Amino acid sequence: MEKSYVIGVDYGSDSVRAVLVDTKDGKIEAESVFYYPRWKEGRFCDPERNMFRQHPLDYTEGLETTVKTILSSCVNVNAKDIKGIAVDTTGSTPCAVDKTGTPLALLPEFAENPNAMFILWKDHTAISEAEQINYAAKTSEEDDFTKYVGGVYSSEWFWAKMLHVIREDESVRKNAASWVEHCDWIPNLLTGRNSIESLYRSRCAAGHKAMWNEEFDGLPSEEFLVSVDPLLKGMRAKLYSKTQTADTHVGTLCPEWAKKLGLPETVVVGGSAFDAHMGAIGGEIRPFDMVKVIGTSTCDIMVAPKSAVGDKCVGGICGQVEGSVIPGVVGLEAGQSAFGDVYAWFRNLLMWPVKTFISENETREMIEDKMLNMLEKEAALLSPNEDIIALDWFNGRRTPYANQNLKGAMYGLTLATDAPRIYRALIESTAFGARAILDRFEEEQIPVKRIIAIGGVARKSKLGMQILSDIMNREILVSASDQAVALGAAMFAAVSSGVHESLEEAQDKMGGGYSDTFSPRPEVRDIYERMYNRYKTFGSFIEKNTTGAEK
Repeated sequence: MEKSYVIGVDYGSDSVRAVLVDTKDGKIEAESVFYYPRWKEGRFCDPERNMFRQHPLDYTEGLETTVKTILSSCVNVNAKDIKGIAVDTTGSTPCAVDKTGTPLALLPEFAENPNAMFILWKDHTAISEAEQINYAAKTSEEDDFTKYVGGVYSSEWFWAKMLHVIREDESVRKNAASWVEHCDWIPNLLTGRNSIESLYRSRCAAGHKAMWNEEFDGLPSEEFLVSVDPLLKGMRAKLYSKTQTADTHVGTLCPEWAKKLGLPETVVVGGSAFDAHMGAIGGEIRPFDMVKVIGTSTCDIMVAPKSAVGDKCVGGICGQVEGSVIPGVVGLEAGQSAFGDVYAWFRNLLMWPVKTFISENETREMIEDKMLNMLEKEAALLSPNEDIIALDWFNGRRTPYANQNLKGAMYGLTLATDAPRIYRALIESTAFGARAILDRFEEEQIPVKRIIAIGGVARKSKLGMQILSDIMNREILVSASDQAVALGAAMFAAVSSGVHESLEEAQDKMGGGYSDTFSPRPEVRDIYERMYNRYKTFGSFIEKNTTGAEK
């Protein structure tokens, strides 16, 4: 039997990871990770302003390094047997480009300008722009262009970020021939597409973050965009009207990138999507499953047949887009703006005196590595405490009903409250946030039949997964693969290159199943139901009484 391999590339917030996968059984032959050097130094970011930008060189250097590394570590794999490559990225992560599709930051005059770089998903500098988009959508005499993205547009998304930059930076505004998402740019780069008219455009990115829908004949109308801000005049024509699903055969490697990567020019470059959507495929999603990608934040992905969704618009989520996950099937996205980041915040809070008074880096890092494990061990010995309720909005709220003005909060602290109790309350808060997402789907008659968890937190925190199961009152399956997202990208590469005929076939052949199952404990059900109701009441109070937090 002819051997065939594919490469999946997963661009995360801090690093990029590449895996080399056998298409016959999904075995990962090699993997490599590259941490973005400019990002690691904190360049082009201003956390106090919630500004997070990434230089495109971090992405290209990471791609070249990781692919070369996996090839060099697999002496038994012949490069001619590698059939395809596909990528996923974070999103919405847009960037201004020139008429050749080149990010402005790669031009000498913009090399140090953060506004000419990719705007990372968690950049929240565009809150006021998102509010203006929402106002325009609710007062427009046209269709509500936000209806397929949950009815509320977020500062984390394409139009808000773009508008913020062109308002702030006249030089970028004048030199931007178009804008691309990170997940669009890489396939175009690899195939040598060098004009904005020929660029591949991801259905996933366009539908979930840019309000693209076939019902609107593409993007929101020129009239609507101008009503938001006259600076958007003509922008629709600079973008796109058609999109493609991630199983698309975008092209083959151009000579330049074939040489850089050490691959033959026959390697097919597949379409792209956001990390959570490809991760759902790697997690072996089926209709009415919810795949929770649990890391620093969460992204929750569901797929449902068009017949089940009908003409309803699910309010408060992050979009419903036909083909954003599986072609011909509606993909639905929700999420939490902070999950693992909440745990890390508390660890960092406790680490402050250690970092301040201990100078030896090795000693400090050893303590930091152990901190969450110690907290989890002690928190696992505790019972649910109905007196302490925390809100998980440390980075705003993504779903239900995006509101990035919101902040985290905690109620019920006493002088007897210790670190493990606070930590457990934070875990419970993230699970309550997940429950609110589940309820939002089911209130709209979108049933959730299975819940699958992938990502670092899902595999590392058994207490977190047990509490999640208890509070959601559902069984939680944890993917056996610790590279489910990159594996999902590899599955798309296998389909776009013709090795497998469909994503379902790729999942059957290349999926790894599940390593853990967590079931809800009946003895804590009533306690957590009362606590969840208090979480909702407390959250409503905070939202209504916090300046600028009203919906």
